[in-house]
Amino acid sequence: MSHKIILDTDPGIDDAMAIFFAFQSPEIDVLGLTTVYGNVPVEMAAQNALTLCELAGQDIPVCKGVGMPWVGKESGYAHFVHGDDGFGNINFPPATNRKLDPRSSAQFIVDMARQHPGEITLVAIGPLGNLALALRLEPELPKLVKGVSIMGGAAFVPGNVTPVAEANIWNDAFAAEIVFAADWEVTMFGLDVTMTVPFSLEFLDTLKRNNQKCGGFVHDAAQFYVDFYSQNREQRVCFFHDAMPIAHLVDPSLFELKRGHARVSTDPLNIGQTSIAPPNTTTSADWLNARQVNVAVKVDSKRLTQLYTDTYSLS
Repeated sequence: MSHKIILDTDPGIDDAMAIFFAFQSPEIDVLGLTTVYGNVPVEMAAQNALTLCELAGQDIPVCKGVGMPWVGKESGYAHFVHGDDGFGNINFPPATNRKLDPRSSAQFIVDMARQHPGEITLVAIGPLGNLALALRLEPELPKLVKGVSIMGGAAFVPGNVTPVAEANIWNDAFAAEIVFAADWEVTMFGLDVTMTVPFSLEFLDTLKRNNQKCGGFVHDAAQFYVDFYSQNREQRVCFFHDAMPIAHLVDPSLFELKRGHARVSTDPLNIGQTSIAPPNTTTSADWLNARQVNVAVKVDSKRLTQLYTDTYSLS
């Protein structure tokens, strides 16, 4: 079964790995990349997306989206995780034969949803400002898309930016609350699963061996990423958070999901916290009136790793 997706992204080392994984998956049809600030400023995210498309030989639309949170000041970005260029400071040459689609990311999402009603899954692996804006442009958007898969949040585990908040949601909590509250099917892949699968240097070597071009890029860019994640660890590892929503589309049996009412905190102390109340665990109207979402809570790490390595060997 083929899945049409729009990949909303802020590349980003793990974004690059996820984008190449989507491009190489026979089950995935990437209609376009919409970019957002997050790991890097939005101008850099858009340029990086063009570069990844050129490297992979993909002639698809790339759009530039929102560059600021829905509420609040400009992000500080995550250069300490992804490098000054978003690609681990490997000085990879930028795309020269690709140009941005003139539409905004939000307008592209709306246009594609109208063109392919009920067929598209929005896969958001960065902050959620583009999706929130698309909902404002087209209030009927939830009826026009198949579903929304999000890499973000921390349902039952600590956050990675604050004690309670994960980076993508924390970066634009007000937009996230809009997206989580909309009347569409949301599946969340947060730190509950993404931090349970460390990837070793041997895994990176395998990606490069299986695919010199795309796998080699991920291998080289991820060395900086490994340095960040290996602080205070005995082994050198990294975490490829952003590929998991795509892996779920390819093989849902890899994951165990729980359903629950979801709220995103926007108060200053807990901003970006994703709280989940499973059914029948509360009588509070504030929670019972909140939309229910699907939350990934377990993943088969061995099979997931094999899926990644097998897919990278296909091209």
